[in-house]
Amino acid sequence: MSLRNRCLSLSLLVLGLLVLGGSTRATAKDDANSKPARQIMVPGEDRFTPFAITIRVGQKVTWVNDDTEAHYVVSDDAFNTAGHRGVNHVVPANGGKFSLTFKHAGVFPFYCRLHAMLDANNQPKAPGPEGGIQDTNGNFGTPMNGVVTVLAGQD
Repeated sequence: MSLRNRCLSLSLLVLGLLVLGGSTRATAKDDANSKPARQIMVPGEDRFTPFAITIRVGQKVTWVNDDTEAHYVVSDDAFNTAGHRGVNHVVPANGGKFSLTFKHAGVFPFYCRLHAMLDANNQPKAPGPEGGIQDTNGNFGTPMNGVVTVLAGQD
């Protein structure tokens, strides 16, 4: 093979590697942006389910309220290391939604400001005289809170 053909082959190989490397980076970036949103539900009672989720940086979390009363998503900034400090957002009843996209690794503890503490009967405090929940077995509820753990990097 002549020197000219070797240089041409080497140039084509380098060009191919550059194109392949660039498309791999673009694909990885597209994959991070296309990660599905995660949901935290409020069923027809005073709790978030699931209580804890783990996501990656760049993912969105959507709170969906299927209860018949409004609830809040409030950031617990004393322990919040994932950004979105000062969140205090109402999620309307009957299918209301609220979303956050997390851009920093860390933890995002949150609670409902109406149902975040237990009363003297170990019921989640709520507006009105009876507040809180108790199941048919007599088990009392827990404070209405949860946590989002945000991991850096790719899977």
